[in-house]
Formats: sequence, structure tokens, C-alpha cells
Amino acid sequence: MSNSLRMAMLIALSAGASSLLTACRQQAVVAADNPTVPIATAGPANLTNEVVLSAEFRPYQDVDVMAKVAGYVKNIPVDIGDHVREGALLATLEVPELQDEMAKATAGLAAAQANIITAHGAVQRAEASANIAHLSFQRIQDVSMKEPGLVPKQEVDVAQAHDLEAAAQLASAQSALQSAQQTKLQADSERSRAAAMLQYATIRAPFTGVITKRYANTGSMIQAGTASQTQAMPVVRLAQNSLLRLILPVPVDAVQDVHNGDSVNVNVTTLNRTFSGKITRYADTLQLSTRTMDTEVDVPNPDGTLVPGMYAEVHLRLATHPNVLSVPIDAVDGLGTTVQHVYLVRSGQLHLIAVITGLQTPSRVEILSGLRSGDQVVVGRHSSLSDGEKVTPLPAAYESTDSHS
Repeated sequence: MSNSLRMAMLIALSAGASSLLTACRQQAVVAADNPTVPIATAGPANLTNEVVLSAEFRPYQDVDVMAKVAGYVKNIPVDIGDHVREGALLATLEVPELQDEMAKATAGLAAAQANIITAHGAVQRAEASANIAHLSFQRIQDVSMKEPGLVPKQEVDVAQAHDLEAAAQLASAQSALQSAQQTKLQADSERSRAAAMLQYATIRAPFTGVITKRYANTGSMIQAGTASQTQAMPVVRLAQNSLLRLILPVPVDAVQDVHNGDSVNVNVTTLNRTFSGKITRYADTLQLSTRTMDTEVDVPNPDGTLVPGMYAEVHLRLATHPNVLSVPIDAVDGLGTTVQHVYLVRSGQLHLIAVITGLQTPSRVEILSGLRSGDQVVVGRHSSLSDGEKVTPLPAAYESTDSHS
């Protein structure tokens, strides 16, 4: 091969290499010019939608124990912080008027019983007199009928009158006995009333709980706690703290998911503990001013760890969808509208895909149709993107910590 031929071949090879290098550099420049977009991978996850509501613990029952009758405090053996059982003695009142009424009612009952005994004796005497008068009349009448004219007509009439008079006296005695019996029933009622009112002088706990306030001391004058006497002073305040309740203002969009018996998690930040509770009742009506429904959660407190007045955060689970296809919530445009879509990245190119979503949580959203597991979608702002655009995908920072099932 001549030197001139060799020189021509070297020039040609050098020109080809230069053209190839230039093309590669141009492609690299083009690739470097493609915008970088954060992506996340669609995959299965356990989604739970919940709402967090704050509420204040309240005693299950909390009452001011009033006195039924007026009197002076003779004895009050309880004080603030004392735990009492149902029926335990809280206070004893001194009410002399009721003791006098009791004595009077007892005496009236004894008198009524004595009157009944007297009335029984009168009935027995009247029965005996009526029997004798009737027998006398029957005998005289028999003789008069068998032997007419032997007994004067006047004697027959007198015997008949005595018979009728004795029967009337018997009826009067029986009526007096019934009146005495009714008087005894009335005396029984008066004595029972006096005994019941006297029992009200002993004030007992209506339920098991703790004394949270003591209003009276020995010698204090206590008025009867009736509705017409608002100035009446209670004796003590009793609260049932073994079971506490939370009243939650559930928003209108979550009302349909509230059911009695549903379990909830109650987080008490001051104790750094989470307790279990259950929805036990709800108002089934919305407050027009707040568009919320009062829902009560009962939380057992057998050891007294929780104290009424503490604040708690209640995690109310509205729905749970296990192992469903989902993407980060910022991957979907148009949430809450009829048209929803995502940008799918395939071979470095964007594709605008319409999707149908399901359950939404604060971080992820369920995809019912439009995507498959493993698809890569753009997350974050989509305003500068367009369908068919070439991009450089980059996994989002939270993708590695995303909780897929």
C-alpha cells in the first residue's frame, strides 16, 4: 500500500471518530437539558383513614349530693379525696321536727289499732244481741201462727221491732269497724311517710366514686334541695372516676362512619401513654353552629391513672383498606373533583394518565384504576410538566421510607 493511500485512510477514520464523538456530546447535552422530576412507585399498602379529635376527660357521673330535708349537720365522716362505695354514709342531719312527726305518727297508729279492737268488741256484742232478738221474734211468730189468738199481735210486732233494731245496730258496729280499719291504714301511711322522711336525714352515696368537694361541716344548716330553692347548699360533690367519658365533636363528613362499639386509640400526651376506648353513644344529630355531632367514648380507668380534666387526642378510624394499590397523595392532580390524573414516567417520557381514586389518608391515596403495581409516577408540583415531555426521573426522598405492605 502506498503512503498516499495510507494517509487517505487515516484522514477518513479520523473524520468518522470526530463525527461520532460530536454526536455523543450532542446527545449528552440534550439529556442534560431534560428536566429532573421526583418519582414514586405505585405499590400495595394498608391504608387507614382516621381523624384526630381533641377532648377533655369527664367523670362518667358527677353530681352534687343534696339533702331531701332541711336540718343541721350532725356528722359528716367524708372529705375531699375519699373513695366511697354505693350506699356509704356521707352525712347525718339533726332534724328534731321529723323525730316529733315520727312519734306522733307512731302514737296515731297505736290509737288506730286500739280503735279496731274496740270496734271488734262492739261488733261481737251487736251480733249477740241481733241473734237473741231474731230468735225471740221467730219463736213468738211460730206460736202465733200455730195457735192464733194465743199471743197478742202487739207482742209479735214488738219482737219484730227488736229484731230489726238489733240488725241495724250490728250493721252500725260493722261500719264502725271498717272505719277503724281505714283509720289504721291512714295511720300506717303517715308513719311510713314520717319514717321515710327521717331516713332522708341520713345521706348516702348514690354510686361508687370519689369525693371531689365538701361543702358543709358539722353544725352547718342544710336546706332541702328542691327545685324551688336554688340557694340550697349541697353536702358533697361525688364523681365516678373509674370510668371516664370523652365527648368528641365529629365533623359532618365523618358522621356516617361512626358506629357504637368501634374501638379508638386515646393518646394522653401528658402521660405519654395510649389507652383503649370504645364509642358508646352519639347524638345522631348535628349542631348547626359547628356542623359537628357529639360522640361519646368511654375509657376504663380502674387504677385511677387518668384524672378528669386531662386532655386527650382520640384517633377515630373511619375506614381501613388492606393491601390496596396506592401512590403518594401529591402524585394525583384533581383530588376531590371528577377528573383526576397522574404523570406516568415510562422510558424517560411523561404520559398523562386518568385515574380513579378511593380511600385517602394524609400521605397516600388508593388507586382503583389507571395504574399497575410498579408504575413510576411524578410526585410534587405538576404545573410545568406536559404530556409527552422527556424527563430525567429521580426517586423521591421519602420513597425509601414509604410504608408499603
